[in-house]
Amino acid sequence: MTVLTNGISEKYEVVVGLEVHAQLSTLSKAFSADSAAFGAEPNHHISAVSLGHPGTLPFLNKRAVEYAVKMGLACNCTINLNNSFARKNYFYADLPKGYQITQDQAPICLGGYVPVRLADGTEKSIAIHHIHMEEDAGKSMHDQHHADSLIDLNRAGVPLVEIVSQPDMRSAEEAGQFLTETRKILRYLDICDGNMEEGSMRCDANISVRLKGETAFGNRCEVKNLNSIRNVQRAIEHEFARQVDIIENGGHIDQNTLNFNADTGETSVLRSKEMANDYRYFPEPDLPPLKLSTQYVDEIRKKLPQLPNQLYHKYTEQLGLSPYDASVLTAERDLAFYFEELIKHTKLYKPAANLLMGAVKSYLNDHDVAIGNFAVTPQHLAGLIELVDSGVINNSVASHKLFPAMVKEPGKNAEQLAKELNLLISSDNDDVSRFIRDAIAKYPDKVIEYRKGKKGVLGLFMGEIMKSSKGKIDPQKTNQLLIKELESK
Repeated sequence: MTVLTNGISEKYEVVVGLEVHAQLSTLSKAFSADSAAFGAEPNHHISAVSLGHPGTLPFLNKRAVEYAVKMGLACNCTINLNNSFARKNYFYADLPKGYQITQDQAPICLGGYVPVRLADGTEKSIAIHHIHMEEDAGKSMHDQHHADSLIDLNRAGVPLVEIVSQPDMRSAEEAGQFLTETRKILRYLDICDGNMEEGSMRCDANISVRLKGETAFGNRCEVKNLNSIRNVQRAIEHEFARQVDIIENGGHIDQNTLNFNADTGETSVLRSKEMANDYRYFPEPDLPPLKLSTQYVDEIRKKLPQLPNQLYHKYTEQLGLSPYDASVLTAERDLAFYFEELIKHTKLYKPAANLLMGAVKSYLNDHDVAIGNFAVTPQHLAGLIELVDSGVINNSVASHKLFPAMVKEPGKNAEQLAKELNLLISSDNDDVSRFIRDAIAKYPDKVIEYRKGKKGVLGLFMGEIMKSSKGKIDPQKTNQLLIKELESK
């Protein structure tokens, strides 16, 4: 692994552009009726059409078009109403037709950007060059046989969108945030699960370096098929160091396609970089140009859900939540949508966020339950929050006793269960006074310590009172009465 001194690394900046391939969650493939489902036995989701046999013709999956338009709108792109398909010709064992149907001169989405937030709070919009539709290749497996590589063509023809950024990123962190936000958008739209381990979202990184202050780009290297956000960042960090080291030693950066080894954190040459003309692009003769109407695009726009960046700003600017709270709540679509339902029933936004990020998330994690399958309704959870706010139940009892009871009996609301379990705070001052007197009588030596100025013993008395009352008291009010009683002696 190449290590640079600070003085040398400070002279240069890295320039990164990403190509993100996202498999669309359609039932069938891009240009045939074959199933696009993941996980079948090898070579079961294939047909003469997806294999490109003579005499077969492709026909376009309209749902894939809808999903591509959704992604374009969510990424602030201009939707191209007149787009077309092309053939990208290259030979590879898992490409059954010998070409890939894609888009070249007229992609479906043009321009746009994805907003990202960096660790220091900086917000930046990463520019997109375009988004295009294409079909996936099959999968080569090199570890299933001692001598041969095996081919599974189930994936061949599955619809993809490729999100091509501008060379707009200047650090591994920016690239990681771009991928994180892109994956969130795909999941919020429910058009791709974003699972990089299963290959439904993959990334190629184009990486170059240049002296700070330069405007011209250096020769770039493309690192292929990175299967995690962390590996994208590691590849960028390694390539920055490698390329700077070569330049500092008088060398030249060759424009190559590279492989990244996740075990060593290093890159190696796969092949010399192809130029676009090596692919012999030409218009797909079996598919007519795709013409979309403004009305079609507007109908899709109306149905877009609230997106993570919109919700983040809503939570921080309108609801008064912290950037951390907003980031956690918007990290997962279903969590954000549950919170959206929750705040329809309560205006106590911070307590609602705390409960969702605390007791609820702990329960979900401990029991391996998705929030989409969480039994307690947002309305019932709001009832628990209101009980705590009104002072009829304290926060500790709500979290440790009432909340578990609500999970076990989700059909009952918070107030109903609190009454059944006798959890409501006693409003009888005589009971509270008795608990205080009993605690003071139990620890006479601690009373002396308190009167000598050791105020920390208050916690001991409060613990005893909470234990005796089984939490059915108002801690703040009781604390005040306890101090008054101690200081009167």
